[in-house]
Amino acid sequence: MGKLTANELKTKGVSAVEARLKVDEEVIITVRGQDRYVVMDVEKYARLRECELSIALQEARADVDAGRYVTESVAEHMRRVADDL
Repeated sequence: MGKLTANELKTKGVSAVEARLKVDEEVIITVRGQDRYVVMDVEKYARLRECELSIALQEARADVDAGRYVTESVAEHMRRVADDL
């Protein structure tokens, strides 16, 4: 994973990011020596989001299969959520 300082980004702009992305799939932006941000191609981001959503769906299905859900009206749900606060 390539790294780019915030100063390089400020002075060279998007062209610096594009150059790094030709070599690496992700670029870490460092601020004062600390890793702060990750930049990646939008297609890769979309794939990661799709994976994340697939995992969430699998977890939800597992919860339903295990009986970890509640059937209730909207009013009951709002009361339960308010009580949890």
